[in-house]
Amino acid sequence: MDDLPQDDSVISLTFDCLRAEQPIGDVFICSVPHEKLRKITYFDVRRVLQDERDVERYLGIQRPLDDRRVKKIEDYVNFFDASFPTGIIVAVDEDYASYDEKSRTLTVSNTKHHEQTPSINISNIARVIDGQHRIAGLANYKGKKFDLPVIFFVGSDISDQAHIFSTVNLEQTKVHKNLVYDLYSLARSRSPQKTCHQIAVALDQDEDGPLYGRIKRLGGATIGRDFEPISQATFVESLMRYISLNPKNDRDKLLRNEKIPLIDGNELRKTPLRNLFIQESDLKIAEAIHSLFAAVRDRWPDAWNDESREGLMLNRTNGFRAIMRLYSVLYEKHGLPGGVVPKAFIDNYLNEIKLDDQDFDTKHFIPGSGGEGRLFRVLSKEETLEEQKAKLDQN
Repeated sequence: MDDLPQDDSVISLTFDCLRAEQPIGDVFICSVPHEKLRKITYFDVRRVLQDERDVERYLGIQRPLDDRRVKKIEDYVNFFDASFPTGIIVAVDEDYASYDEKSRTLTVSNTKHHEQTPSINISNIARVIDGQHRIAGLANYKGKKFDLPVIFFVGSDISDQAHIFSTVNLEQTKVHKNLVYDLYSLARSRSPQKTCHQIAVALDQDEDGPLYGRIKRLGGATIGRDFEPISQATFVESLMRYISLNPKNDRDKLLRNEKIPLIDGNELRKTPLRNLFIQESDLKIAEAIHSLFAAVRDRWPDAWNDESREGLMLNRTNGFRAIMRLYSVLYEKHGLPGGVVPKAFIDNYLNEIKLDDQDFDTKHFIPGSGGEGRLFRVLSKEETLEEQKAKLDQN
């Protein structure tokens, strides 16, 4: 605390605030402009780069500031519809904070009650319990106004702060990715996320399609279904790589009613379905994925329809991902722009691959990314199954 110069004068900041009574004591819920929040918490956020905070030392853990996470937040806060609806949690010594019930305001100061000279630096007033990455990420905010909901614990001792920290940071359940993509689908504006979600739902509900009833929506099994090997998140992320290299930026541009330019050349090879998305031809994107998996189903029907627990892997997550990766290879070999590779072309390509239904066993194509990689190399004709097995035998 001694590495910053002492404030020369009294500094007080007042925030609109509501008091809430909770079992742990009173908590104060305030609206705080981002620049003022940084002003009273800067020291703690900076120090966490070199050292653990008091609360974390109390718990015996370290949680340094993650530069990559801060960079993502720096990008996010400058999006058109950026929002932090959940509260940042800070603790303030009771000697430096006062609540006015009549005006419903909380005032923090670098000077103790009834004293005339500062006894603490204003930038060391608030200890961050949760939200240091959001605070750091706002350093390069380019907009005019960004108020944050901030929850102040006034006068809480270190054990209380440690309890709050552990509850918020160690025991909370992360939002499931499938739910995130469901939430994207509710948005009015187009986005890569929304398009991929809608295609996942459409293919899952197509009774004649190869993916009918196979896409799990919200992490748990759908009532009435016994076999849902592919999560919605896996589907969305596998498809989105062909539509956008930066889906968040695309979404932001569409929210701002900005036109996204069509692509060609190397960019189109990387994201062969992007122009279809830009042209709002989502049905053609769905047709492309339908054709791909219909061809796989027709080439290896027994493996594709195997639902036994210890059975074949073609229709499991790693098989699905390998097939989705194959689309870029098919697009390159087809050689014509437009994004949609005809099913007849895929049929001919797959018929040349020396794989029988029973070859998709999990002994060779092991669960996880290892099995996915092996299958992709066979499907893309980088190596044959026999060549793979010979290499493994040599090792």
